[in-house]
Amino acid sequence: MSCCSPGARGAGGTAVPGASSPVAPQAPPASPSSAPAGAWCPVGAGPFRMGTDDPGYPADGESPAHEVVLGAYRIAAHTVTNQQFAAFVAATGHVTTAEEIGTSFVFAGLLPDDFPPTRGVAAAPWWREVPGASWQQPEGAGSHVRDRGRHPVVHVSWLDAVAFAAWSGTRLPTEAEWERAARGGRDGDHFPWGQEREPAGEHRMNVFQGTFPQHDTGADGWVGTCPVGSYPANGLGLHEVTGNVWEWCADWFADDTYRRRAAAAVRDPRGPATGEARVLRGGSYLCHDSYCRRYRVDARSSSTPDSSAGNVGFRVVALDAGSSEAPPG
Repeated sequence: MSCCSPGARGAGGTAVPGASSPVAPQAPPASPSSAPAGAWCPVGAGPFRMGTDDPGYPADGESPAHEVVLGAYRIAAHTVTNQQFAAFVAATGHVTTAEEIGTSFVFAGLLPDDFPPTRGVAAAPWWREVPGASWQQPEGAGSHVRDRGRHPVVHVSWLDAVAFAAWSGTRLPTEAEWERAARGGRDGDHFPWGQEREPAGEHRMNVFQGTFPQHDTGADGWVGTCPVGSYPANGLGLHEVTGNVWEWCADWFADDTYRRRAAAAVRDPRGPATGEARVLRGGSYLCHDSYCRRYRVDARSSSTPDSSAGNVGFRVVALDAGSSEAPPG
């Protein structure tokens, strides 16, 4: 668990009072918007420097920087959208983990002032376990995604992401594949564009602005998720690899992964053979410099495969390194 993700199912707490920020007014019901055409972004075979020697959170195992060699692959330019996930559900009847359990975690600042008290997360009371919250109802009963077709799907567990990948003939990226693609060809930088979070005062990603957790000013243009493609692509063509939503990776998480393989270059690493939590990368719209600087391409987090939250999504990798035509869905 990190401070901007709620962690494992059953991470306990007590009822917390209503949040201070209301949900933004919903648009009238409408047909889902078309998913963006998107594209596969080719990543050539070769080495890169993974991790950092300037870790923000040493306990997360962000260091040391070390050489990794990868084969060629293709990764989606965008995270999977509500529109794409809806096509999967319509075709398969898939029921997500959150829908099976009946609850998922929602940031309190996205709930109305009069929202009934619910169980919170003791270590992160801004998280509320909301009955009925799911990918179709991101803030629980009364919310919907009919006007959010281009937004990343959220409230999806690692298990749901793997099911989507199996249906679409894709797979989740390994942690190494995710980081190399997210870096966009730049080794050693914390962000896809360089070392500064907001170069010349320009917002390059969707993260929490203002005073966390009380008030997100939306100075970067968004409160909550933003549509995919809202910010410029990195050097390899990927959008929103930092901020917006955390992204599931295929690997099991361990805080000593990098230390174990730092002695010599490794080729196509797959992470530990077993574990309790899967890797999450990229940070989300809840990351804030005052408490969670995990909106970096070298930052790491994790959660259990059955966990879900309103700031967790995923993107996929093609099963071959061929053409750049659009991903399925």
